[in-house]
Amino acid sequence: MYIPLILDIAIGLIFIYLILSLLASEIQELFTTIFQWRAEHLKKSIEVLLKGGNRLSESEEHVIDLVNKLYRNPLISNINQEAKGWLSTLPRQLTWTIAWLYRSIKNPRSGREKPESVFGDNQHSGPSYIPSELFATTLLETLEIPTIFQKLSETRLEKFKNEQIVKNIQLILADLENSPRAYNRLLTKELVKKFDKFKIVLNKVVEDYKNNKTNLATSIERLEEKMDLYITITKNQFPEGEKLAEDFTKQLLSLKKDIFGITTTVNLEKAVLLGELEPSFIEVIQCLNKNSAIFREIKATLQDKDSATYKKLEEVINMLPESLRESLTILARRAESKITTKESEMNQLRLEIEVWFERSMQRASGVYKRNAKGVAIIIGCVIACAANADTFHIINRLSKDSAIRTTIAQNAGSVVAKDSAIKDLNALRDEAIDALADTALPIGWTAVNLEQQIGPSYEQQNHIIKIMLMVLGWILTGVAIAMGASFWFDLLGKVVNVRNAGKSPGSITDKSADSESN
Repeated sequence: MYIPLILDIAIGLIFIYLILSLLASEIQELFTTIFQWRAEHLKKSIEVLLKGGNRLSESEEHVIDLVNKLYRNPLISNINQEAKGWLSTLPRQLTWTIAWLYRSIKNPRSGREKPESVFGDNQHSGPSYIPSELFATTLLETLEIPTIFQKLSETRLEKFKNEQIVKNIQLILADLENSPRAYNRLLTKELVKKFDKFKIVLNKVVEDYKNNKTNLATSIERLEEKMDLYITITKNQFPEGEKLAEDFTKQLLSLKKDIFGITTTVNLEKAVLLGELEPSFIEVIQCLNKNSAIFREIKATLQDKDSATYKKLEEVINMLPESLRESLTILARRAESKITTKESEMNQLRLEIEVWFERSMQRASGVYKRNAKGVAIIIGCVIACAANADTFHIINRLSKDSAIRTTIAQNAGSVVAKDSAIKDLNALRDEAIDALADTALPIGWTAVNLEQQIGPSYEQQNHIIKIMLMVLGWILTGVAIAMGASFWFDLLGKVVNVRNAGKSPGSITDKSADSESN
């Protein structure tokens, strides 16, 4: 068999695979859109990620609730943009109905929730892709991480103000009042009044932090400034040489030094104080455990002063799987080891969650591609059977029928030439359809094809073997179709180029005819 003949047969076979692959791609994309396989696979992959990689079971409804809560977040729910209007909604209503019937049969939640609510809260659809940075931000918000960080900081700042400043000054005043020394009792009462006003000023600093008007470092500086101002006012309020005022001022200065350290360019004491008051994200995540000491630290404060936040926190804790808490703790430790300042800890934790999510989605993408390949093989075999596209028969016809072989090779070459710069499969499909107008492919359930495949009579002794070969030919065609239109188009271009490169030059008669025409 000559090499040009082999190349023509290969071009014809590849061209037929390309045509059928384009049809299979359209069918698979239609199924993917109607049944929302990508969106559903993404949601299930997130559920598995938050579960810790284990298969979901009916007893783990809290994982599904947590993911549904993620999907309710506006950052994610707004990804799914839908056109408005009756004409735009009608096709979606049809696809939603088909998807509802599909999920009713499939019943993915085993009765746990309605089939149509696979995306939560009776949502008909979900996003097919979620950016990693969006997922990280949404997860932190859903788990109330920023809120816990803020509330824990508020609790510690309030405790610091009461125990380190207010309580110690009260002890100093009590010592003065109970001292056997002959202090001016009227002046002592005046100091108590000044202190009551000072407490109001301190409370204002803490309230400003709670209202997000200042950060924690600024609040500590303001507390120090207010204490300096209080000491100055106390010192100037009384006559010079007043023993009571001098003793009180000295004790206040000593207390301030113990709390805030000596004011220098780099105040290490203040840096240590800030580190004590500002919680680490490991501590924040430990707050998601009701048995932890950190949770007990803010529980009483939230129950008394912010019951709404406490209810949200309790709801998150109840739906949080233990595996997710452990994963977040590991990510928080990893983030803590990479940072140099407290200000960058939130960003580093968010970045660690992004990397964690991206790696998981890469694995999920691989699973989806394997599943899609399986569906593609099934669709390919169905198309091969419906079109009677038997690979063995196609090769046999192309090897014996030079007219079909030449026509298909020429049309395939024109498709490659026209679409050499085209990446869109839709444009390739249109060009292939145009090429098929003048091409009779050796496929279909025609009498001629059946006679060549099975024989002129069904009573032949070897017809069972021929039918088995025909079925095997369908399977080979189905597997080839599953390779995808892009694969066959690229391969077709390479084979056509090889064929054209080896094409023999025109004959002398053709050259003379061309010269006479010119």
